[in-house]
Amino acid sequence: MKNSSILKTVLFVSGLIAIGVGGAILIAPGTFYATNGIELGDNSSLLSEVRASGGALLSIGVLIMLGAFVAKLTFTSVVVSSLFYLSYGLSRILSMAVDGMPAQGIVQAAALELAIGLVCIFVYATSRRILHVVDNANS
Repeated sequence: MKNSSILKTVLFVSGLIAIGVGGAILIAPGTFYATNGIELGDNSSLLSEVRASGGALLSIGVLIMLGAFVAKLTFTSVVVSSLFYLSYGLSRILSMAVDGMPAQGIVQAAALELAIGLVCIFVYATSRRILHVVDNANS
């Protein structure tokens, strides 16, 4: 099942990216954001908010990645990955329109997020039969 291995690879990679970004924000938010010229300073409330979002990203990444290994989670992981990455990418585009152009790294992140979200939708569309067979077998 070629589609199945492609789907698992997409879920693994998109989950790994979310885990990496989330983990970096959770552990070293100042360093992570400084790569795009964003200074967080030492405001403990701001750092708390930023770390919390990092933890959420990490958790979503784990769920997405689990879909590559646990058949019962595959459909959920594809949907979550598509929504997750497309919402980030589209929100960045909205911000560019409203707030102006950010650092080049953020523009690149938006392009990558949109690409991953679209790939997830494409893989879902081409793997629907596989996902429905797995979903029906687990019912």
